[in-house]
Amino acid sequence: MADRLPPVTEWPDYNTQPLGADPLKQDVNAMYNKGDICFLVICTALCWQITPAIGFLYAGMHRRKSALTMVFQSLFCACAVGIQFWLYGYSLYQSHTTSPVIGNLSKAVLHNVLAYPSLANSDIPDIVYACFGVTFVTCTAMILAGAMLERGRLLPSMVFLLFWTTFVYYFLAHWEWNPAGWLAKLGVMDFAGSGPVHIASGFGALAWALMLGRRKDPYQESHHPKLPHFKPHNPVLVAIGTILIWFGWLAFNGGSTANLSIRSVYAIVNTNLSACGGGISWVILEYIHTKRFSIVGFSSGIISGLVGITPAAGFVPVYTSTLIGWLTSVGCFYVTKYKYLIGVDEGLDIFAIHGVGGVIGDVMTGFFAAPFVPSLDGVTSASPGGWYAQNWKQMGYQLAAALTCASWSFFISCFLLFVIDKIPGLHIRASEEAELQGLDQKYFFDCEDDIFGTGRSMGGSLMGQVPIEPARTTPLPEVEQKKD
Repeated sequence: MADRLPPVTEWPDYNTQPLGADPLKQDVNAMYNKGDICFLVICTALCWQITPAIGFLYAGMHRRKSALTMVFQSLFCACAVGIQFWLYGYSLYQSHTTSPVIGNLSKAVLHNVLAYPSLANSDIPDIVYACFGVTFVTCTAMILAGAMLERGRLLPSMVFLLFWTTFVYYFLAHWEWNPAGWLAKLGVMDFAGSGPVHIASGFGALAWALMLGRRKDPYQESHHPKLPHFKPHNPVLVAIGTILIWFGWLAFNGGSTANLSIRSVYAIVNTNLSACGGGISWVILEYIHTKRFSIVGFSSGIISGLVGITPAAGFVPVYTSTLIGWLTSVGCFYVTKYKYLIGVDEGLDIFAIHGVGGVIGDVMTGFFAAPFVPSLDGVTSASPGGWYAQNWKQMGYQLAAALTCASWSFFISCFLLFVIDKIPGLHIRASEEAELQGLDQKYFFDCEDDIFGTGRSMGGSLMGQVPIEPARTTPLPEVEQKKD
């Protein structure tokens, strides 16, 4: 049996050895707690499924004719955005740099990413934090993707998502999560990504819906007189998506401590209680206004609670978390109820729940943050707390960060969409024919005539049976034929 490698006893200067050590000459695992590494790897697996879960949620909220497009988009975000993260994304916000605005490409293709302590927490190696971090950007891109709702072309949407993560997500992530970022230096508290994740995707969705314009409604099927609004085709799928998101979000927030500690458990408890408060709050308000219940409404309230607690989970006491979820849900509910006042057809309420909910969560973090909670990770020595701890200026920092993230995402999104729309072949809006027919029929052969179980094929009968006539459908209204 070969002799064991000598353990690393201290880390060299990063500029001298960015890998931490030569793994052929030293044991690079020796300085790390195996429990911390195991915890982050498990959290990564649980967080990964949030991205397709959002696809299920959105598919259920769409009309049936465009539902499959959302499932496809979720897989695209998991794959293409994941590759982008490997190519340069991680480096843009987690490189060792002094720039307050954006990182460099020193960690591109995860070059120089191995055993050196991560910037997020010196308790874990850089490669483990990179493994965990990819799940954040993929689910953020998928939250945003719902804004193409039933009338956005598929190829331009995928191009936009990749440009958006480059110029919005990674900039905001660097500002808040890299020690050199200007919002981090200012003292902004954002535990698990209200700014880069929720506020950015919410205001990006508002910009996308604005640039796309309203959906067509030639049959006057809308349930709202002033804005296109159609019933979700599958509330059960909405509930399943919500359950999986809730399940994954416990790891999303819990793992953001970047170690296994009482603080990570504390963050999980806060997350769960906030989701509970958000769901109950929405159900009560909906019953007050309609005298009925709704699975979609309950799901919206739960997600509102998850959004509100995201920046706060590792900063606030557990006895405030249900209240945070409750108040975030109230705010999101009334923004959803009166969204017709701004006249933008953002039918999945991404702006209301993630954008506005993220702003509310940021502000309440500044109010309820307690000095003792961050110290529960065994690493953070001091935290100023928030308004409740008489750190009055924290509320100003939180509000400034929220407005900065919202403005950056909205205006950069509008600019990117404007430029992409002017590129030949990348106009962002589907043709009227494709929209009325349904994006699924336009883009996926999965939606061609269903031949399985009907005894027929596209060219005739199967197994000698008589072909079954397709079901009669209401003809589409006459529309101008446009090249899509």
